[in-house]
Amino acid sequence: MTPVTSSLAASASRTGVEIVEALEEARERTLALVASLSTADLERVHSPLMSPLVWDLAHIPAYEDLWLAHRFGGRPLLREDLAATYDAFETPRAARGDIELLGAAQAREYLSEIRARTLEVIDERGVGDGTLHEMVLRHEHQHNETMLQTLQLACLSDYELAERRPLPSAPDRSYTGLETVEVPAGPCTLGADARGFAYDNERPRHRTDVRGYRIGRTPVTNATYLTFVEGGGYQRREWWCDEGWAWKEEYDITRPAAWTADLAGESRLGKLLPLHPDRPVIHVSWFEADAFARAHGARLPTEAEWEKAATWDQESQVARPYPWGDEPPTPGVHANLDQLGCGSAPAGAHPEGASPYGCLGMLGDVWEWTSSGFDGYPGFVAHPYREYSEVFFGGGYRVLRGGSWATRSRVASPTFRNWDYPQRRQIFAGLRIASDA
Repeated sequence: MTPVTSSLAASASRTGVEIVEALEEARERTLALVASLSTADLERVHSPLMSPLVWDLAHIPAYEDLWLAHRFGGRPLLREDLAATYDAFETPRAARGDIELLGAAQAREYLSEIRARTLEVIDERGVGDGTLHEMVLRHEHQHNETMLQTLQLACLSDYELAERRPLPSAPDRSYTGLETVEVPAGPCTLGADARGFAYDNERPRHRTDVRGYRIGRTPVTNATYLTFVEGGGYQRREWWCDEGWAWKEEYDITRPAAWTADLAGESRLGKLLPLHPDRPVIHVSWFEADAFARAHGARLPTEAEWEKAATWDQESQVARPYPWGDEPPTPGVHANLDQLGCGSAPAGAHPEGASPYGCLGMLGDVWEWTSSGFDGYPGFVAHPYREYSEVFFGGGYRVLRGGSWATRSRVASPTFRNWDYPQRRQIFAGLRIASDA
């Protein structure tokens, strides 16, 4: 074996070990997330917007078996009879509570059986270039966040949060979300480069020019949004787009989705998290975010504006991998990520995570709505399957950026693109304002 071949083999071996460790950690987190739930709470539909939690528990291994044992390992599916049931496109969310699913105990057994197959295939074949294994790993991470959304909507009084990591105290300076920084006009690079893992909708990397603008230093806080609510924010027609006003009127929307108690008293995010005035507002739709921005003579940033503010180093004319530099986020230091139940931190609480322009909290805490519709970048190529991104292009979806407190640090990056309909409020989403310079 030549030195080069030996080096490649050693690198592949290390990658395999790292992947296995990461897969195991992800599974421990998935099981911890539902450890305190009863069988009934796992199997019932808590919201028409969401799947029964037990569907997620079985969908995770079904996806893993499809990609790692079947397509990568060449094995037949362990349960071909379950393929359609746990295919997100064959069985949409609205139908998942009306069909026969694996029960809670069966889903846990399925998780265990598929993981054993995955480890056997890795032992036999390694992980190749690791792309499919990374995709499956991040898929489980993303479903953990979706399951936390379901739990937030469920407001289960006896649910025990899986983790209570202390949040940082408020920064020396308090922020409202109305403070802005200037980003000068000029070129920037958007999207993920060819190295490492990225989703197809993040590529290809490309250059564009962005006009000068201002963007919020932090996301908008609960206290600032409360002022908007109390100041007639949901009654002033001139602040709402036509579609947003019609939605608000039809569903009698008067405040963010999870503000369940007296706004002037003990407001809470469901029954799980207290409403803190200095933390970013959460569970707002694109329509609400757009109306808030209009009420303040502002707008939502475009995707390009958001990403430039997060990564572009004006001096070197190079996009940073992360707002603070080259290193991935350290939760609790650079950003508030990887939480299982503690919610968002005070706005501006992670100064070490500042972007080149001084923006704070661009990763973690809350997803941030942009004004951009979801579509492919110039030269987009679907990979490894059309249904991840391409089928959603041009479908009325709006893009969110940045990640939330529940997003895993392995997933969160300035190029990652999330998307949903403008009326959706189940996402841990807030907003950052922008305006022309």
